[in-house]
Amino acid sequence: MSDDHIHEECGIFGIYSKNRTDVAGMTYYGLYALQHRGQESAGIVVNDDGVFKVHKAEGLVGEAFANGETLKLGSGNIAVGHVRYATTGSDNINNIQPLVVNHHKGKMALAHNGNLVNAYELRDELEEKGAIFHTTTDSEVISYMIVQNRLKSASIEEAVSLTMDSIKGAYSLIISSPQKLIAVRDPNGFRPLCYGITKEGIYVFASESCALDAVHAEFVRDLRPGEIAVVEDDKLRFDTSHCDTAPRHLCVFEYIYFARPDSVIDGTGVSVARQRAGRFLAKEHPADADIVIGVPDSGLEAALGFSLESGIPYAIGFTKNKYIGRTFIAPGDETRKYGVSIKLNPIKEVVRGKRIVLIDDSIVRGTTSRHIIDSLKEAGAKEIHMRVSSPPFVAPCYYGTDVDDTDKLIANHHTIEEIAKIIGVDSLGYLSLENSKLLTGKDTGFCTACFGGEYPVKPLGAVKKDKFEKPING
Repeated sequence: MSDDHIHEECGIFGIYSKNRTDVAGMTYYGLYALQHRGQESAGIVVNDDGVFKVHKAEGLVGEAFANGETLKLGSGNIAVGHVRYATTGSDNINNIQPLVVNHHKGKMALAHNGNLVNAYELRDELEEKGAIFHTTTDSEVISYMIVQNRLKSASIEEAVSLTMDSIKGAYSLIISSPQKLIAVRDPNGFRPLCYGITKEGIYVFASESCALDAVHAEFVRDLRPGEIAVVEDDKLRFDTSHCDTAPRHLCVFEYIYFARPDSVIDGTGVSVARQRAGRFLAKEHPADADIVIGVPDSGLEAALGFSLESGIPYAIGFTKNKYIGRTFIAPGDETRKYGVSIKLNPIKEVVRGKRIVLIDDSIVRGTTSRHIIDSLKEAGAKEIHMRVSSPPFVAPCYYGTDVDDTDKLIANHHTIEEIAKIIGVDSLGYLSLENSKLLTGKDTGFCTACFGGEYPVKPLGAVKKDKFEKPING
């Protein structure tokens, strides 16, 4: 079992250079910057004038490419990269992306961030037509759909556009054909996708702007929801025919937890949004306390915002083991508490005898929160007032995160007061649903379905969601 936080499914990266260059090396560093979005596997496909070279492996980026595989991939004009977090049960090595497909009009490499809600239906239709699937991901469904449409289309971008008419849900895509690099964001804009240009004129696309910084590309802008970007012959063009066909619904958890604080998404800095969440919490749920501390990493900026708004001093209350990633695996419930202690350890001199406001980004099942609270008490904390920079989880996510099946969410079985007793805090307050929609300073359109909001795109077919069962997602 993974730690008691939700996880993003993956991060994507793409690069186009007019000259043959070390696109594999640049993609390697771009994926490193996106490592927080996926820590189970990594892959890079290099396109050298139509010749595709692939390396994919399990593990962190540094582990997957530990033996000089980027050098073995060589130079090229185009590269596509992917990092993935997969839920338990999805350990099929064939699921590692980017996916590479051969067809009689050429090759295609595809990296996908998100989750389709009609993947089962499309997969059944494709299998009835003779398609043979090698993965359990809906990313392969997308690739098959694009290939089918490519066989009857004049161009790969036309095939992508036709595919967008059929696939429903969350998808940011980066695709390489033999001659083109294509980036796509779904009409709702569930997942982020941006692009930039280096001083050498190299085009770079990535899930987050921090990956552009990693390869010294100047951020230009985010792709609009529904937009298709095509780079060919060193020229960039856009297809906006799918733009403004659906309301904007960026996943609000990009700001609360998923994205790196130094990233800018749709015009708002992630750090600024998290501090704003903390300020909201200070107004909604004030506390009489001596210090404010955050649970690293995504609770830190919200804790700073709470401190600035409340006037209660901000302090660093935990030391985080930097050698353990977000998806650290504990072998079982009995030993989970030791895993939490290895990952986070209170600084006794800071918390001893103090009334503490503790800020975290979420509570899923409550197990990890309880262990963190226990560790603070053992370190001598006098009172603990927990504040959460998101509303309570009450519904599963079908758009590319592993928010659990309804039965496993603590907020569906207990009141806030009961949860406070279960995890052992003196008081507990969550960010309101209304203020969660204002993290950019105004209501710019967020998906808040997991907090009890409406599903922007209705889940179809088999909708049971349980991260301890085999999923079908990309």
